[in-house]
Formats: sequence, structure tokens, C-alpha cells
Amino acid sequence: MKRWLFGLLLFGVASRAFAQDSAPRAQTVTLQDCIQQALEKNLELRIERYNPELSLYNLRAAYGAYDPTLGASGQHNYSKAGTTLFQGSIPLPGQETHTDTLNGSLGGLLPWGMTYELSARLSDTDGTRFDFDTNTLSSVARPFSTTRGTVGIDVTQPLLKNFWLNPTRLNISTLKNRVQWSEAALRQRIMDLITRVEFAYYDLIAAREQVKVQQQAVQLAERLLEENRKRVQVGTMAPLDEQQAEAQAAARRADLIAAQRNAAVAENALKQLLTDNFAELSAVSFEPSEPLDAPRELFDLQDSWSKALNLRPELQQARLDLERQGIQVKINRNALYPQIDLRVGGGYAGSRNEFSGVFGDIERLEQPFYYFGGQMSYPLGNRTARNQYRASKAQWDVAQLALKKLEQDIMIQVDNDIKLAQANYERVAATRKAREYAEAALAAEQKKLESGKSTTFFVLRLQSDLTAAQSDEIAALVQYRRALAQLARDEGTTLERHGITLDIK
Repeated sequence: MKRWLFGLLLFGVASRAFAQDSAPRAQTVTLQDCIQQALEKNLELRIERYNPELSLYNLRAAYGAYDPTLGASGQHNYSKAGTTLFQGSIPLPGQETHTDTLNGSLGGLLPWGMTYELSARLSDTDGTRFDFDTNTLSSVARPFSTTRGTVGIDVTQPLLKNFWLNPTRLNISTLKNRVQWSEAALRQRIMDLITRVEFAYYDLIAAREQVKVQQQAVQLAERLLEENRKRVQVGTMAPLDEQQAEAQAAARRADLIAAQRNAAVAENALKQLLTDNFAELSAVSFEPSEPLDAPRELFDLQDSWSKALNLRPELQQARLDLERQGIQVKINRNALYPQIDLRVGGGYAGSRNEFSGVFGDIERLEQPFYYFGGQMSYPLGNRTARNQYRASKAQWDVAQLALKKLEQDIMIQVDNDIKLAQANYERVAATRKAREYAEAALAAEQKKLESGKSTTFFVLRLQSDLTAAQSDEIAALVQYRRALAQLARDEGTTLERHGITLDIK
């Protein structure tokens, strides 16, 4: 029996310790704390941060088109001719030849479209040919050796098509444009994330305040129920009034459970934005430290429009898209021109029986050579290039109209945001008055009930009215704070509003 009691005691102690360990750990957080943590750990933002880096790598890779290309090759060739007949009857062995060649080059492309190649070539040929010696009446082997070499430069310069505005140069311009576009996209993602954190933070405050409202409603309902029971017991109230109070108390407890669940969901929504490991925050209970108030804001529509038209990342992206389409127009216009190239080149050669002699000839510049000339090509009709050029111009017109439409849409958004913020601010004052009137009306009706001049029905109705008025005031405060955050987002001033400096590398 003692062992059983001891085991039960140990189980109780262990259960209590487990309950203490599993209880949520409260953590007080400010809005700035949440924003900072989101900027550091939000998974969506961490993914987006790679895009400017990837765009920069693509741009640097495009500059590789101007990197010189070094080439080198070597080859050994052997050949042997078939047996021949001297004067139709005397066989002579076929000639044997060994040739070694070495080639080296350094060439590339320059930004204005010129291609160049510096080259060095060396060939050494050794062999044996056979002649007929009339004195000995036999074939005689005659070895031979020849070494040749050249150093030179070849240059091709486009004079019309691909001069200056060549595909490589325009591709680099496009990739520079995309780097700026990806930076604007990152800025937009950060602004969106901060706005979502603000929404979630104020939603959590509102959900916690709604829990308090429902807790107060439960207390009022239970107090009324207790008072009605006493009145029923002394015979001053009908049992029906007690039943009405019981129903009201049960309904308020159900509302409290729903409010507690909504607060838990709102807390998880905030946590999701702040972490890359939800398990770490699952045992933490956030306690927002900032009050749910309504600071007075002065709105200037013209100033807000000016900010939005200069700071909105979407507009920056649209302008960059228009610029990229302008680059495409230049690319297609370049294809309209005929290909006319100037080609020049030259160098020095040497030829001896040994390598050293060849190098000496080249060093003495005794065997110069050069050339110059041109080449031209043009597709007759050139319908493909002409229609691609017209299509790109039409797409540029479309992008320009889309930019204008986006500017107009943004101006309308900002106008709507200001009107909404002003309306919500006025709504805060109205709902506060309504809540104060509901509190006063409930207090007066409770006094009338105590003096027997009212009924439980009217008190219950006024309790419900007070709960609704308190909920409306909380909703108005949240909607006002959300409206201010949305206005900053649509103005493009979210980062400045929170004192955040964005440095994209």
C-alpha cells in the first residue's frame, strides 16, 4: 500500500513538472522587434534575396564575351607515296614526308563590334624523296627539310550592322536592367513583408483585446446569473429570468472560447512571418507591448502622390521593363542594316631549313605580308527583320501605356487609402462614444433592475450591446492602424516609416 501511494506521489510530481515545461513561455515583443526578426528569418524574403545576386552573376557572365580566347594546337602528319617507275621500267620507292605544325592564337571581341586575332604558325617538314642515279643505275635517297613560320594579326570591323550597338553590348545593357529590376523586386518584397507583419501584429493585439472583452462579458453574465438566482430564491423574480441569464452566460462562454481560438490563430500567423523554424516559437507566447491606439495623422494627397510615383518599386520595375523593350527595339533595328565589314591584316613570315632561321627571318622583318578588303551581305527583302522591328516598336508602345495605367492605378490607390484612413479615424471616435454610451446604459439598467423597475431581458440586451460596442471599437482601431500601414505601402514609404535603410549588394 505504501509503495502504491509513493508511486502515485511520484506520478503527480512528474505530471506537474511536465505541465510546467509544456506551458507557453511569455515573450514581450514590440512591432520593431517583429519587423527585425522577419527581415532576418522570413523564408520568403531569404529566397528573394538570391535574385539580385543571381542577376549580378548573369551580368558578369555576359562580360565574358569580351574575354580574349587563347588557342594552341600541335599536329604531326606522316605520308608516303606509292612506288613509281622511272622511264616505265625501273621502280623507285615513294616519297616519305613528316610534317610537324604548331599554331597559337589570341583573339576576341571588343565592345564596338571589332573582332581580332593575333596568330603564330610554325610548320616543319622533313622527308625523303628518291631519284635514279644513272651512274650507279640505282635509286638514290635525297633527304629534304623545310621550315616555315608566320606571325600576324587579323581584324574585322563592322561598319554598319553590329557597329557599336551589337548584340553582345545590347545584351549587357539588358542584364544591367534586370539587375536593377531584381533589386526593385527585393525592395517590394521587403515592403510587403513589413506591411504583413504590421497587419499580423495589430491583428494579434485586437484578438487579445477581444478575449478580454469576452472575458468581461462572461463575468457580467455570470454576475447577473448569480444575482438572479438569489432573487428567485427570495421570490422576487420569476424562474424564467434565471434561465435567460443561464443561457446568456453559456453563450458568452462559447464566445470566449472562440475568441481564444482566434487569438491563437492570429499569434501563429505572426509567428509564421518571423521564423524559419516554427518549432522554436511554438512554445513561446507573444505579448505585444504596444497599445492599440489611434495617433492623429495629417494627410497631403499631392505629397503622397509624389512619393508614390517616385518610390513605388512596381513603378520602377515598369519603367525598367519599358527601358528593356527600348533595348529590344535597338536590337531589332540593328538587324535592318546590311552587314558591311572592313577586314585588314598582316604580319611577317620566315622560311628556312631549321627553326632558328625562321625566327631570325621574322625578327629581321624581311618577309612582310598584309591584306585589306571588305565584305557585304544582306538578305533580299529582309522581311523577318523588318517585321520583328515593327513588332518590338508596338510592344514598346504597349509597355508605355501599361506604365501610364499603372501610374494612374497607384494614384487611385493612394487616394482611396487616404480616404479610408480618414474614415477609420472618425470611426474610432464614433465607436468610442458608442462604447461609453453602452457602458452608461448598462449601469443605469442594472440599477433599475436592482430596484425592480426593469427586467433581466433588458439587462441582457444591454450587456450584448456593450460587448458589440467594445468589439466595434477594437475593430475600428485595428482598421485605422492597418489603413496607415497600407497607405505607407502604397506610397512606397514603408522602409522610411520604420527607419530601415536598404543596402543591396
